[in-house]
Amino acid sequence: MIRWLGALLGFIFFRFLGAIIGYIIGSIIENLGKNSRVYTSSKNNRVTPADFELNLLSLASLVIKADGKVSQQEMQFVQTYFVQAYGKERANATFRTFNEVVKKREIAPQPICDFLRPRMRYESRLQIIHFLFNIAQADGHVSKLEVEKIKEISGLLAVGFRDFESIKAMFFKNPDSAYKILEIEKTATVAEIKAAYRTMAKKYHPDKLQHMDEAYRKGAEDKFRKVQEAYEQLQKEKGF
Repeated sequence: MIRWLGALLGFIFFRFLGAIIGYIIGSIIENLGKNSRVYTSSKNNRVTPADFELNLLSLASLVIKADGKVSQQEMQFVQTYFVQAYGKERANATFRTFNEVVKKREIAPQPICDFLRPRMRYESRLQIIHFLFNIAQADGHVSKLEVEKIKEISGLLAVGFRDFESIKAMFFKNPDSAYKILEIEKTATVAEIKAAYRTMAKKYHPDKLQHMDEAYRKGAEDKFRKVQEAYEQLQKEKGF
């Protein structure tokens, strides 16, 4: 595990950010039971596990690098997430392939997002944004540059601005957070708050991600819990 951390750290420190690893033909993921191309044909309107894992790791590296500092806590968060989601052997195989790929190619958000966007459900793209914010927060502080990078990725994934602001508000405590999480204005009536809660609870319900790995479903549960907390906060403030 130390080897992959060193490899990712070396990449973040010494390589420029550029083109998508998902489009490199012939890169092989080891220990997955069969050979898997990192590249998926545009005629195939789905994302293979190999495609998704490598592209997700690429987006994670962009966020870690965003503020010009490499946080050990952020690195550790990504490590733990991948091991929990995919198991140690499969995660290590992904890290090794990533290390080999970045020796030949640079990484940039647009081609990655162009590849993922038409092949993933909207709720899954929302979860990617939530995951990236979790990485940024792993060191205890989400910097402005990290927010800007995640916002760029969010736009490229065609995540709506209000949905981006809703997820962002889950990581910033201020008087307006509850309203932003529920995607309503501070002037919202009690009826509007209740309607917004029902809408957001449905949007972020963990059942929306039953097709994804357990670690992603846990992230969905976290978003769902934040919506509930925001609603309960407004209930107390408004007295209903």
